[in-house]
Amino acid sequence: MSELDLLYTDVEDDLRASVRDLLADRCDPSSVIALYDGDRALVAPLWKALATDLGLAGLLVPEEHGGAGASAREAAVVLEELGATAAPVPFLTSAVVATTVLTTDVLTGTGGDLLAELGAGQRTAALAVPLSTTPYGAIPAVRAADGRLTGTVTSVAGALEADVLLVPVDTGDGLALHAVTAAETTREPVVSLDMTRQLADVRLDGVTGTPVVARAEAAIRRGLLAGAALLASEQLGVARWCLDETVAYLKQRKQFGRVVGGFQALKHRLADLATGVDGANAAARHAAAALAAGEPDLEVATAVAQAFCSDLAVTAAEEALQLHGGIGMTWEHPVHLYLKRAKADQIAFGTAGAHRARLGELVDLPPAP
Repeated sequence: MSELDLLYTDVEDDLRASVRDLLADRCDPSSVIALYDGDRALVAPLWKALATDLGLAGLLVPEEHGGAGASAREAAVVLEELGATAAPVPFLTSAVVATTVLTTDVLTGTGGDLLAELGAGQRTAALAVPLSTTPYGAIPAVRAADGRLTGTVTSVAGALEADVLLVPVDTGDGLALHAVTAAETTREPVVSLDMTRQLADVRLDGVTGTPVVARAEAAIRRGLLAGAALLASEQLGVARWCLDETVAYLKQRKQFGRVVGGFQALKHRLADLATGVDGANAAARHAAAALAAGEPDLEVATAVAQAFCSDLAVTAAEEALQLHGGIGMTWEHPVHLYLKRAKADQIAFGTAGAHRARLGELVDLPPAP
């Protein structure tokens, strides 16, 4: 594998600043917390600002389809910032996974039109598979009869915000991928642990679908692999927020007349967490850079990143919750948003254990007896 530059470029730093400024202005924690009471008023305007005003919906769309033609490295920077605010937008599900599925040289004419619409921020899409589906395992699919699709797909992320669902269909001779207008399906919201990325069960009852990709299985796995690789950057953003906020809090919180951050035991915990975040940064950047460069060892980089970042984000959120003390347990403090996001991300595109098992296969490491 060729040597990859994991340092952030000036372009990536400028992109980060733009995304961070917009989120600071329009993604207040109190508005995010309101999602847990059923108020999703924040979602649509925030996504419009990111997707069209900043043009992030077309970040991974090739220029010939009207997109920015950027790489996974830039998408990873965006996901770091979205993770750092627990932003409730479908960037991962639509602008990364669905877009990557459609970014192939075997698109039908309809698929190319849809890709252009996604890139322009005119529509959003979601891949209709459970959020826990791994890039390596079986892909759930619905049935087709007389050109109509029938079946149920559970726990689909991004389905509620999507205009179009990309539905895997079992043809009896492999998988096909059909675009289905989301409004024609029955989408039942699921009370999710992380309501900033709410899941939904999708039922298709004789719905008409339009084929969009010729070699569907390869395209679907490519989208899932991109999702897993770049999810690590979101997990990095969660972990870094937890570390930074906890350090800042412990520097000003006093107990027994002393600043709490001065206690040696807490310094050790924070030092361990800082080391973990640095490791997550390296793993996430490697996965994003490997995806951007089309490296042959992309699967290895992705498995390493998910095996490490997935658990590290949860550890960081748990430490933040504990070290904030009583205030961390309140509904008004945003730390619970990050713990829920981290726990939900822990099963997205496969658990850390599933990625460790896959990594063992990739490097010919036999399983433990």
